[in-house]
Amino acid sequence: MADLVIKGGIVLTMSGEPIKNGVVVVDNGLITFVGRDTKVKADKIIDAKGCAIMPGLVNAHTHLPMTLLRGYADGLPYREWTEKIRKAEMKLTPEYIKAGARLGILEMIKSGTTSFADMYIHMDEVAKVVEKTGIRAALGYGMIEGLNEDSETKLKNREKFVKNWNGAANGRITTMYAPHSAASCSKEFLIKVKELAKKDGARIHIHVLETEDELELMKKRYGMCSINLLNNIDMVGSNVLAAHCIWLSDDDIEILKNKEVNVVHCPTSNTALGAGLARVPEMLEIGINVALGTDGAASGGSLDMWKEMRAAMLLHKLKNPRAMPAQKVLEMATVNGARALGINTGVLKAGCLADIIIVDLRKPQFISSNIPAALVNGASGCDVRTVIVDGKVLMEDHFVTVINETNVIDEGMDAILRLESECNQSC
Repeated sequence: MADLVIKGGIVLTMSGEPIKNGVVVVDNGLITFVGRDTKVKADKIIDAKGCAIMPGLVNAHTHLPMTLLRGYADGLPYREWTEKIRKAEMKLTPEYIKAGARLGILEMIKSGTTSFADMYIHMDEVAKVVEKTGIRAALGYGMIEGLNEDSETKLKNREKFVKNWNGAANGRITTMYAPHSAASCSKEFLIKVKELAKKDGARIHIHVLETEDELELMKKRYGMCSINLLNNIDMVGSNVLAAHCIWLSDDDIEILKNKEVNVVHCPTSNTALGAGLARVPEMLEIGINVALGTDGAASGGSLDMWKEMRAAMLLHKLKNPRAMPAQKVLEMATVNGARALGINTGVLKAGCLADIIIVDLRKPQFISSNIPAALVNGASGCDVRTVIVDGKVLMEDHFVTVINETNVIDEGMDAILRLESECNQSC
């Protein structure tokens, strides 16, 4: 007898044609069957009639606790935004980080995200919340050289985090080394990070050429851009998660392709801060793995990956209406994200981890012969009915089972008000 059978919906496997009136069987955290009919019995049966059954969404770049700074620097260009946000971040304690992480994970579960890649501060608190809530995460403890700790202490503490948490929560937590950027870390520091990641078999999560300011700074400092510097020190490869990648030259794109770097596109945040628009259609065309991320809620506004898909699709159609078809964008939020994080999810097929969402299609915006297009154009987090991670139900019929929604919202609002008061007194 299996643990779970989901039946009656349209199955979007992300590896083939949609299956009408499909069935997905889950046992021991894995998908064991995907098809049209099965006689397998299960401890639990979910009737998904009128719904889409699909892989959970993967938010491949965010700063989770920044939910507490949502709207705090709204409307400011990148430099002013960064200055205001960094002053506020100096006030963040582990208690604040816990409240922000709980709020962010609640938002992600309710909107269908089952896995995310995070880089921020006090990451032990984030890991504890991930462990308790059942979501999947790739976590990196952010590193800005010269901030708060000397370089050697910083590296030792990050190595400790990587080793302590990698594989925790029954394998739902993986760890990454997370230098903020090539502009905020010296070449020598980055080389040490690369060596640690190689020794520990860990991935690297880093911001790359998010702004024109970074491009100019790197040229002035090294006579080359961030991509070239990272390439020169052999810090680009399939183990690298490169967020943003906006200010790229043709040669930079060729390096990303040849070294099989995973790029993360964050269109809402990039637009809000006036950072620019990444050359995503070109990168996808030549085979670069491009995933999607919301960035932090302080810049992107929310952690809703449906919003991010829609932004990615529509922004690039300004130049070419044929660019970024809905199916491709949906793949970026599932298949490509899973590949970027190195996790066995993103598609529904036997042998994959059972990270699954059920989306209610019984709404006027989804009455279409092209369900992927209808979802990307019309869905929001509110349309996600049920969320399953590792075969465990985290939300069923919009009710989150792993965390007290009311308490999380009340605690989050209290933390935001206290933080804002502290900032108003000294920032």
